[in-house]
Amino acid sequence: MTNMSLVTTFILTGLPHAPELDTLLFGIFLVIYILTVVGNLLILLVIIVNPHLHTPMYYFLSNLSFIDMWYSTVTVPKMLMTLVSPEGSPISFHSCVAQFYSFDFLVSTECFLYTVMSYDRFLAISHPLRYASMMSERTCAILATTTWLSGSLHSAAQTTLTFRLPFCGPNQIQHYICDAPSVLKLACADMSTVEMVIFVNIGVVALGCFILIVLSYVSIVHSILKIHTSEGRWRAFQTCASHCIVVLCFCVPLVFIYLRPGSKEVVDRIVAVFYTVMTPLLNPVVYTLRNKEVKKALLKLKDKVMDPQSK
Repeated sequence: MTNMSLVTTFILTGLPHAPELDTLLFGIFLVIYILTVVGNLLILLVIIVNPHLHTPMYYFLSNLSFIDMWYSTVTVPKMLMTLVSPEGSPISFHSCVAQFYSFDFLVSTECFLYTVMSYDRFLAISHPLRYASMMSERTCAILATTTWLSGSLHSAAQTTLTFRLPFCGPNQIQHYICDAPSVLKLACADMSTVEMVIFVNIGVVALGCFILIVLSYVSIVHSILKIHTSEGRWRAFQTCASHCIVVLCFCVPLVFIYLRPGSKEVVDRIVAVFYTVMTPLLNPVVYTLRNKEVKKALLKLKDKVMDPQSK
């Protein structure tokens, strides 16, 4: 990647807040980060060790938990550094490039994965008799691999387009991460074409995934309404509710930031907390509290850890 940049270090200014809240916010976000990593690690572990959870839905959920662990690790520690550095947290040019790529890679992969998960739920509810053959192990592996490769290619294109621009000052990024809108504002060149390409690219991915998810749920609701018993309808609804909750918490802020006309840095940074900090925590909480199978598997894992001799 060729770059004429004279900037060697950027300064992340962090979340807008009163200085007296530094300690409180640091404590809150540190606890959230620890719970996020531990919660997603537990879900990943319990799915791996429990044969009853070796199904397509939990296969995709394990991918989601793995993404969220790294997603949170890419964003939250740097946010914590901005809270203990009143003048902003420095990040080297190359570290900013790495964070930009990793963040965009994980966000886009998660977006694609939510779409695949909605398709999985559509097949499970609308075509229950053919579900096992349509969502075979091979199909699941192909879909998961496609999401990872698509996310990687999307991020590589975004990163290359952004950091080919010259950065000669200023170097203050009005955010707590190296994200496209904030980084592009620092380029000292005519970036109108590059900016349009990048935001159209982001918008197409975010809005495209959101529309596909909505279409899947329209079909799901249509199928649920055909179920004759209220118990059957409720059971079908329960299998989709958790996914629907986390999708809304993830996609709505993304669409708000990248697809609305104009941009307000303060508002964007606050809204970004929902999909960078809260969504990775919501996944283990929502999928654990609303899922009996996961709760049973977690209890079995706890019993095995507490009493290794038990069968």
